[in-house]
Formats: sequence, structure tokens, C-alpha cells
Amino acid sequence: MSDIITGCESCFIHEEVVGKVRNEMPEEEKLYDLAELFKVFGDTTRIKIIYALFQEEMCVCDIADLLNMTQSAISHQLRVLKQARLVKFRKEGKVVYYSLDDNHINQIFNCGLCHIEETYNR
Repeated sequence: MSDIITGCESCFIHEEVVGKVRNEMPEEEKLYDLAELFKVFGDTTRIKIIYALFQEEMCVCDIADLLNMTQSAISHQLRVLKQARLVKFRKEGKVVYYSLDDNHINQIFNCGLCHIEETYNR
């Protein structure tokens, strides 16, 4: 049998706790945006691209070669990452180079990776 408890045995509401958490809860719109951000991390190809961009600024051709995918497929995923403000780009002549937008991306990614590695080491 499972030790997971799925509900309360009583119907007593801890008003103080609920009130405190309710007051600290971010606005609905911010929570929606946060959920959308985490959805972007829900694709293995995008995770690979983010990981690659941790290491080096890269162009679409380089990323496509690294991941053994078409440039079109990589461009599509980069568009999603740009819309989520996870990557930025710069042009040098005809070449467009992509990099992570800011250090928060590293922190989010590393926290998730540490959590996963922790579960493997249990």
C-alpha cells in the first residue's frame, strides 16, 4: 500500500495559514505567465538548445549540426525560446548568433538539473 495521504481526515480550515498564503500569492496573471515559462522547458529539443547555449553563443547552423536536426526545426525552437525571452540574438553580417537572455536562465536550468541529479543519487 502507498503511504501517500491525499486528503484531510477533518474539515477544519486553518484560517491563519490560508490567509497568510493568500496574501502572499502572486497575481493570477503572473502565475499564468510562470506556468507558460515552465511549459517552454517541457521540450527536450529546447532543453538541449538551452544547454548548448550555456556553453557557447551559437548560430542556427551550429546548433542544427550539434543536435543532428534541420536548421528549420532549430529555427522553430529558437523562435519559441525568443518569445519566452529565454534567448537573445545578435547579427554579425549575415550570421545570427544566439545566446541565453540572462543569468536567470542558468539558475532555473541548474536548479532543475540539480533536482533531477538528486533523485538519481537516492
